[in-house]
Amino acid sequence: MSTDLSPLLKPFECKSLKLRNRVAMAPMTRSFSPGNVPNEAVVRYYQRRAEGEIGLIITEGVEINHAGASGFPNVPKIFGETAMAGWKRVVDAVHAAGGQIIPQLWHVGAVRQPEDENAAPAYSPSGLFAPGKASGVAMTKADIDEVIAAFAESARQSREAGFDGVEIHGAHGYLIDQFLWEGTNIRDDEYGGSLENRARFACEVVKAVRAAVGEDFAIVFRFSQWKQQAYEAKLAETPEQLKQLLDLLVEAGVDIFHASTRRFWEPEFEGSHLNLAGWTQQLTGKPAISVGSVGLTEDFISGTFASDKPAVEKSGIDELVQRMANNEFDLIAVGRALLQDPQWLQKMRDGNEADIQAFSKASLKELV
Repeated sequence: MSTDLSPLLKPFECKSLKLRNRVAMAPMTRSFSPGNVPNEAVVRYYQRRAEGEIGLIITEGVEINHAGASGFPNVPKIFGETAMAGWKRVVDAVHAAGGQIIPQLWHVGAVRQPEDENAAPAYSPSGLFAPGKASGVAMTKADIDEVIAAFAESARQSREAGFDGVEIHGAHGYLIDQFLWEGTNIRDDEYGGSLENRARFACEVVKAVRAAVGEDFAIVFRFSQWKQQAYEAKLAETPEQLKQLLDLLVEAGVDIFHASTRRFWEPEFEGSHLNLAGWTQQLTGKPAISVGSVGLTEDFISGTFASDKPAVEKSGIDELVQRMANNEFDLIAVGRALLQDPQWLQKMRDGNEADIQAFSKASLKELV
């Protein structure tokens, strides 16, 4: 018997985004773009998710034009004639299949894979990878200005290529999050100290992107409490602290928040069942995207890096649908379930769960 997914299948609009449903493909680093240029395999990869009726595709993190932005091999960039021609083919294929697509603009900061070949130093607010763990160089004001300009330029080129909006990656311990987090930001200038100061870099990025793309182009900001350097980390211990941060970002120009959690069903603060996206929507009045192990037996970290067994689960879908029906959040991002099976949404909708191709670590080895 199929689950009634109708709350997930309603259309959604926000500025340049006009989606056929509330299901998004979550951004997932794939590293299948030799020379940092999306090729035909990447075109078909995203096209298949659009053909599977996903409303919004958020690309894997894409490198902006700054020497320290890259930290992973074969990740596509989002600047320059050759790369943008590749992205234009991706965008056109997704649009032809009825979907919409936004790039996730990414600077890794001090987080790099060992095999990355980037010769530039790792840039971060205070020369730290994690609390007390030195890595790379602390950014000067000139460095900060260069990175902000690079975000803006990549956003401008994204709009020119036909993307339907942009997402700014401010989560998971990468550069923007390194400024937000007290554990990696120990600066004593206007970019460090108070929450307002630690949010200044993120807000300046958002403002620069807004100036580059115009008022009618949707800007999504992804943030998280947890960091890959410290899963237990928190930017906000209370709803009041969260509101202080989010209000600054709203004022800067964010249209939609993508609140990243490892498990969508977990409450964020004591005394309420709301998850991070639910609190974000309630505190700001802005649309919020929820995410976290949708349709899986294990969370993001366990299922991706620790387990070889296939992971697929229907049990949490009923709760997801109910939360969406209650308007706790506006969109749901699906990651690994879609990575292995582009038709996941169609199969769930039609009651064909038994036919879903389950995610496992082996799924990471090719573009399905």
